[in-house]
Amino acid sequence: MVNKIISKSQEFFNRKSNSILSAAAIIGISYLGSALLGLIRNHLLAARFFGGLEADLDVYFAAFVIPDTVFQLLVVGAVSAAFIPVYQEYFERSEEEAHNLANAALTTIGFFLLIFSVVIVIFARPLAGLLAHFPPEKLDMMANLIRMMSAAQVLFALSAFLTGVLQSQRRFLIPAIAPLLYNFGTITGIYFLSSRFGIYSAGIGVVFGAFLHMAIQLPTARSLGYWPKIVWRLRHPGVLSMLKLMPPRAMALGLDQVERWVAVNLTSLLAVGSLSIFNFARQLYVLPISLFGVSLSQASFPTLAKEALYEDKSQFKATLRKSILQIFFFALPASVIVLVLRIPLVRLAFGAKNFPWEATLLTGKALAFLSLAIAPQAVTNTLTRALHALKDTKTPLIIGFITMVVFVGSAYALGFIAERDVAIITLAMSIGNVVDFLLSYLALRRKVGPLGISVRMIKMVFVSFFTGLSLWLPMRLLDQLVFDTTRTLPLITLTLVVSTVGFAVYLYFCWLFDIEELKDVVDIVKKIGNWRKILASSDEVLETTPNSI
Repeated sequence: MVNKIISKSQEFFNRKSNSILSAAAIIGISYLGSALLGLIRNHLLAARFFGGLEADLDVYFAAFVIPDTVFQLLVVGAVSAAFIPVYQEYFERSEEEAHNLANAALTTIGFFLLIFSVVIVIFARPLAGLLAHFPPEKLDMMANLIRMMSAAQVLFALSAFLTGVLQSQRRFLIPAIAPLLYNFGTITGIYFLSSRFGIYSAGIGVVFGAFLHMAIQLPTARSLGYWPKIVWRLRHPGVLSMLKLMPPRAMALGLDQVERWVAVNLTSLLAVGSLSIFNFARQLYVLPISLFGVSLSQASFPTLAKEALYEDKSQFKATLRKSILQIFFFALPASVIVLVLRIPLVRLAFGAKNFPWEATLLTGKALAFLSLAIAPQAVTNTLTRALHALKDTKTPLIIGFITMVVFVGSAYALGFIAERDVAIITLAMSIGNVVDFLLSYLALRRKVGPLGISVRMIKMVFVSFFTGLSLWLPMRLLDQLVFDTTRTLPLITLTLVVSTVGFAVYLYFCWLFDIEELKDVVDIVKKIGNWRKILASSDEVLETTPNSI
């Protein structure tokens, strides 16, 4: 009996997902769990380090940027744009050749990451002073945190390649669970060690979480025949192909990091705690983007990469169109919910005793500006991956440069004409993200032709507008006449009731206007009801009709 349970568990976790929406459901659910753990993590940070020691929390968020920048440039640039398409080409020919390529690529990228990490460890103090405007003692603390978290990026590098291998073979569940363990590790460090090590407990938690993120993926990778090894073959044809694809993507990510550096630099000039507020607002903003945009873009990327190899791009366009509309279907109402319920959401997420009302209002204001770009930014993830699937990494680079210029210019311009608080930075970020979406969409349309999404997208925007009204009116009435929202339980009840009303209105109008994406969701719900049968005999965790692709 025990062996049967273990065997069934292994089959479940190693199961192959054969449709984009089912894979996206797996990734999306995991992102939701990870986001909830992330909220718990930041709630702990707010409770233990914001009141009276808010500069320490600013220092922690600032310190993470430098090692993460190197990771984004080297590892994310390699895996997202270069490794998966090349690995899939090799896998179509030979599984053994694909695994050799993976190890050669991992060794090459890991070597350069290690060199950069050593340099960062040595020069952490001057780098800290270059990035932020903190007092000397806080810059020393920031340098120590940078050194500590550089070790985590090395673990993340190995984990990223494991994720690439598993997702290329359509195993999405374990890579989706990994972020949960990362946040769990960070929470563990803060909860158990903060009284002894202060803000350094968060850095220790990051390292522990990175180890868990990597370790959970090793067994599944081994069951698929892959095991990380040092294979020094810089002239491996696949590695050379990958290195040729990397620079534009790495430079595009570098432009994104410039935006982060500018945000850190500007917020460190504002009131103490501004960087923490910026990160708190950004976390709530990123949640629906990760849940709907990143999950669907990750799930569709292997399919898009395969279909991009065909001369006839009709199936590629159909997959891309379906993915974009599915993201809009979920992200548009999510952006409305975040906009209308921003204050209750901030209070629920970070409403620690030491998180003052003024900080809540400012976080809500920053979140309101960010919510305007949730849907466009969610779709941009898929548009960028579609360009990568076509092996075009130069166009996203050009678009990224334009977006960066728009963001930086807007941030500094708004700083002169508007009230100088952290909300001006989030407004500038939203402006840049909308520009990013428009340019990415036009670039893809020029490459593959019209995608045929305009009419259906306009209907979704129209429905979302009525959803916003249905959220705002009952929230105002219930807040003033029914619920005492100074207490946590009534606040939770208000948020749930208003969200349920808005969600019901959205579904009703989607049905009324015959929005096809609603049918896909209904199909998914029906399939979930058959999970036992699926677990016993299906080749998927969830299944959708062929028309979903």
